[in-house]
Amino acid sequence: MDFALSEEQTAIFDMARAFGQEHIAPHARTWERDGTIPRELWPGLAELGFGGLYVSEESGGAGLTRLDATLVFEALSHACPAVAAFLSIHNMCARMIDSHADDAFKARVLPGAVAMETVLSYCLTEPGSGSDAAALRTRARRDNAGYTLDGTKAFISGGGYSDGYVVMVRTGEDGPRGISTVYVEDGTPGLSFGALEDKMGWRAQPTTQVQFDNCIIPAENLIGEEGKGFTYAMAGLDGGRLNISACSLGAAQAAMNATRAYMRERQAFGQSLDNFRALQFRLADMEIELQAARTFLRQAAWKLDTQATDATKFCAMAKKFVTEAGSRIANQCLQLHGGYGYLADYGIEKLVRDLRVHEILEGTNEIMRLIVARQLLAET
Repeated sequence: MDFALSEEQTAIFDMARAFGQEHIAPHARTWERDGTIPRELWPGLAELGFGGLYVSEESGGAGLTRLDATLVFEALSHACPAVAAFLSIHNMCARMIDSHADDAFKARVLPGAVAMETVLSYCLTEPGSGSDAAALRTRARRDNAGYTLDGTKAFISGGGYSDGYVVMVRTGEDGPRGISTVYVEDGTPGLSFGALEDKMGWRAQPTTQVQFDNCIIPAENLIGEEGKGFTYAMAGLDGGRLNISACSLGAAQAAMNATRAYMRERQAFGQSLDNFRALQFRLADMEIELQAARTFLRQAAWKLDTQATDATKFCAMAKKFVTEAGSRIANQCLQLHGGYGYLADYGIEKLVRDLRVHEILEGTNEIMRLIVARQLLAET
């Protein structure tokens, strides 16, 4: 068993981290204040292959593994987890299209998505169905014109910003077997957006409700087969849980790096903070937890890459463990900064705010426990 990254994987991480430090980190606070990410950032990421990380090479993507992709999101989150997470959402949508859409649809949409000329958003959650995603109510009625959509999606990253929306809709009976996946292009009549949400963290990401009111799309905008949408969505979430965990990991590492530098410089009682044994122990505990989280995440990614039968359970376990560890570490780093940690200039309070939502999205950590418990009890 080899825990070391390959030379190629190390190069992927270093390339992503260098891009983040040059093109994202210097602007992260400004983008948070402005509530948006400049569109000109995305083509630069696409040039590195990050617009289609695990889109197949046959479809123009990078064809990377899930483990490779976690390295990208971890590295970019050193600069800003909100930006990295937004890229993760786009990649989840691109992968769903590559995996399930027909060739004509892929040829129409994927080239722009991989080049990030077309930015994608994922629409599953609704005002009345969060954890109970199979209870979604957005309806798509089939007719001669194609599909007519009515309903509302909630908490959508990129609402009113993105160019295309991968939407889970109800085309049939109640429950998961009545759900399908469709694609709605920006500018489609009947597509509108709510006001920007005023959020605790991820403030650089524009987040709104996405509303469909007699919104007509062509029949060829169905992704895959009718009735398979819930299966597609859940499969996408396994990878999404790894990605959001990687975002927590990278941000926690950035907080640790900043805290170690601060403790070397900050003087109290005649010596630097890193000379106090009690504070050294706190650093040690955080490092232990950080390394355990990294190992767990990469094991789960390996499980998904190898299509292990327990991959979903491991993705859920990793998501729960890593996101909670990331939040704890960032919060402890703020504490070790004292009052300065509470100031925006030091960047730690932003990380604390950004990481909190990672325990909620891609399936709450309560749902992660439910997945683990159900699979554990089903094992013979």
